[in-house]
Amino acid sequence: MNTMPQANCPLCTSTGGREVWRNERFRIVHAVEAGFPAFYRVVANTHVAEWTDLDAAARAECMQLVEALETAVRKVLKPTKINLASLGNAVPHVHWHVIARFDWDTHYPGSVWAASQRGLSAEKAAQIEAQLPAVESALLLKLQTPRS
Repeated sequence: MNTMPQANCPLCTSTGGREVWRNERFRIVHAVEAGFPAFYRVVANTHVAEWTDLDAAARAECMQLVEALETAVRKVLKPTKINLASLGNAVPHVHWHVIARFDWDTHYPGSVWAASQRGLSAEKAAQIEAQLPAVESALLLKLQTPRS
């Protein structure tokens, strides 16, 4: 398993978005993706290409982070759907997408990588963006609360 930073990997050479939280193994970032104001990623801090390259503890921690992020997004934004994805074809570095989807977004009900279905509602997107600090506060609170 190669955990050394890779010069050609965008998640090794940058944070992959605006950093919201970080520990020694993972970071949570808000990614700027046009048309998707609540697009987050949970990213491994070291270069790991495949899920099974992580040890069991890291896999469990990663899924706890995905769950905490999804919970915070749902609580604050009340999206139509949450999309979770870990593909890695274009960027072979372990990361999970946590994407709030709304029935008014440009691609709904298709995936964020599908063809656009409609134009962007800048007003609705701005309303979601204005709530991101509340999402991130709820996330940080959840991450600070001991698990029972």
